[in-house]
Amino acid sequence: MKLGAILSGNAQRIPDKVAVVCGDRQITFAELDKTSNQIANALLDKGIALGDRVAVLMPNGIELIEMLSGIVKTGALTVPLSPRLAEKEIDFILGHSEPSAIVFPDNLRDSVKQSLSRSQNILSICVGSSRSDEISLPDLVAAGDPAPPPSLPVQPDDCVLGYTSGTTGLPKGAIGTHANLLAIGGLICTQEWELTADDVIFASTPMSHRTGFSRLVNAFQLGCRLILQPSFDPAEAVDIIAREKVTVLSGVPTIVRMMMDFIEAKPKALATLRLIVTTGEVFPEPVKARLFKAVPHVGLYTYLAQTEAGVVTGMRPEDHELKPGAMGQVLPGVEVRLVDADLKDVALGTPGEILVRCGEPGRFITMRAYFNDVKATEEVFVDGWLRTGDLAYQDEDGYLYFSDRAKDMIVSGGYNIYSREVELVLMEHEAVLDAAVFGVPDSDYGEAVAACVQCQDGKAVSAEELIAFCRTDLASYKKPRHIYFIDAMPRTSAGKVQKYELKKQYAESA
Repeated sequence: MKLGAILSGNAQRIPDKVAVVCGDRQITFAELDKTSNQIANALLDKGIALGDRVAVLMPNGIELIEMLSGIVKTGALTVPLSPRLAEKEIDFILGHSEPSAIVFPDNLRDSVKQSLSRSQNILSICVGSSRSDEISLPDLVAAGDPAPPPSLPVQPDDCVLGYTSGTTGLPKGAIGTHANLLAIGGLICTQEWELTADDVIFASTPMSHRTGFSRLVNAFQLGCRLILQPSFDPAEAVDIIAREKVTVLSGVPTIVRMMMDFIEAKPKALATLRLIVTTGEVFPEPVKARLFKAVPHVGLYTYLAQTEAGVVTGMRPEDHELKPGAMGQVLPGVEVRLVDADLKDVALGTPGEILVRCGEPGRFITMRAYFNDVKATEEVFVDGWLRTGDLAYQDEDGYLYFSDRAKDMIVSGGYNIYSREVELVLMEHEAVLDAAVFGVPDSDYGEAVAACVQCQDGKAVSAEELIAFCRTDLASYKKPRHIYFIDAMPRTSAGKVQKYELKKQYAESA
């Protein structure tokens, strides 16, 4: 089953129903199906083939949805890129994924120019004012036949190549299949949240995130309406919910926190909202209390998800009072083990690494493989079980509780930040000898990035200078918010940095 076929099927059944709304623009299922056919056929005519990669660096909008819908009909893999990434990060992903085409708005041309200059074979598609060596998106659409493109084979089933940073600091590309996306967005989420064709879903996260992409799959599968913002604005979000009669809000806890003042000021604006679904971090209890008081009729569903592992656990609305602080129960059909360092099952109540299995990789919720990285794929899969790198413990009722991150990942505002990635950038500064990065509690974003820095002998640098230095090579949300200078790193006998000791020192200093 392919996403494009799902879209086309609903376009025949409900051609005039609005599929997507963003700002003052909207598009029906029939219009989206026709435009995506034109994009798919135009890409095929220009040599895009089964298994090729098409990078998409675009903000949320109708053009982005049209582009994503067209790519899935070609059999190529979408490589979604967030406009918030730094040029160096974008350059690495483009270099690793080796796309045959890239789509970008004219104001982000500089972010991809280095990669474009390195390869003359990349088809450059510009949204906006295009140059002579590019093709504009309207011209691409006009060049394509509106008839359905050739049907895709059953295999390969690869659909999206999502990049997520690893503990080495270099991003890895997780291959998600059509089956993955339909199982998660079209089956699990649909059942867990009791979604129907009458729902109106507001996706507050970028489509470059798997969470946002999954909401598009909900729309394809059910024929329901999807609402987007070009960029998130909390006050406008509340108004959109009222105007569009939104029933489901999808995002990260930080989005809800940013909206709370406006929700409390205008609770009746959320009269049609029945459910808020979030992932990416543990939902803060104080924000939860404010939400339940302001709009008691709105249910909250939180879930544990990962790019590689898919959706693992779910916390239903009725669970929050019963099991505060939990990540929820394992979803039906998903198998979970908690293991120690030797991959042996731990006792009930004991923290262990979460291993996930759900059929053959790529067939249900877990990714198929890492792109062009056999070694990393072999390391992450153990006898069919995917190692998440997250630590949790389980209570006697089957609820999981987050314990720690084996991969030293920080979750700030719903964004995953790997400490090693930030450490490597800090150590590029001429005054820095060593750096250790970890997450610290933050009332606004759940966690903030903190760095302990050891300077080179005879050299000095200010915290402000280091933060500005990081901003050039990292997305803004990844840069440290707190920097603590130390004389020497505490280390184990094996020479490894003792981060727990640094966290202790940092807490005492703060």
